[in-house]
Amino acid sequence: MPLDFNVKLIEEFRTNAGRLGGPFEGWVLLLLTTTGARSGREHTTPLGFVEDGDRLLVVGSAGGSDRHPDWYRNVLAHPTVTVETGVDTWRATAVAATGAERDALFARVVAAAPGYADYQKATDRVLPVVVLHRIPVSDYTPPNRLDALADELVKIHDWLRGELAALAEGLAAPGAAELTVELRRHCLTFCAGLAHHHGGEDAGLFPYLAREFPEKAEVFERLRVEHEGVARALDGLRELLARVDETGPGDLRPEFDRLRAELEAHFAHEEAEVLPLLRAAAPAP
Repeated sequence: MPLDFNVKLIEEFRTNAGRLGGPFEGWVLLLLTTTGARSGREHTTPLGFVEDGDRLLVVGSAGGSDRHPDWYRNVLAHPTVTVETGVDTWRATAVAATGAERDALFARVVAAAPGYADYQKATDRVLPVVVLHRIPVSDYTPPNRLDALADELVKIHDWLRGELAALAEGLAAPGAAELTVELRRHCLTFCAGLAHHHGGEDAGLFPYLAREFPEKAEVFERLRVEHEGVARALDGLRELLARVDETGPGDLRPEFDRLRAELEAHFAHEEAEVLPLLRAAAPAP
């Protein structure tokens, strides 16, 4: 859609809680806000969608043009997106389907909205199908005591260890010819959760403890460097996941194994150094 067309449509959509009038009356759309693959800036695009259980399907049709739409390129680089339906706004993980899974989902889309079949006939490009998985809103409240925070840190690490084990099992599953939407979603959700966890430590917890325990400056510098190493490993994992048409479990496994080894060592080091400080900084009962 032309930019000025999009701007007017977005404005009307948001003003009228998703209801459109005039030439757009009866259109059922969502607004997808993505992060630019190169610019890093947010971009909002009106898109048709098809419901598929508790997830939504959107198609990179671009009106049947021979070029993938920009929003699709964006979600390959940055899979965390914002979805607006007019009555609800939520964060989602956007995962492109591939192979037989993509074909089955496209058939489901065409059954609900036959116009997409015409778009596919207009181009030799395989129209991508992207699955939008809602990211649950956490009701977690950070502990207001440092000793409780120490316990919570262990719980978070144990959850991340469990996710690593589950991902390893999925990647090693016999007969897995390609990465399914669910497996890629699991990987991307894990990456986002880990990045959020480390971002919170770098922005809040570690600076606080560094002020309380200046003699431990080298410890927090090493932890910061470890976070940078993990971030690079996450970038490598996301890059492989973005190449949805050529990535398989065999290509992904070495990068995942490297990330898992780094994380196991990092968690052990962090718990050995940080937990005693949290316990020591906690006020006496």
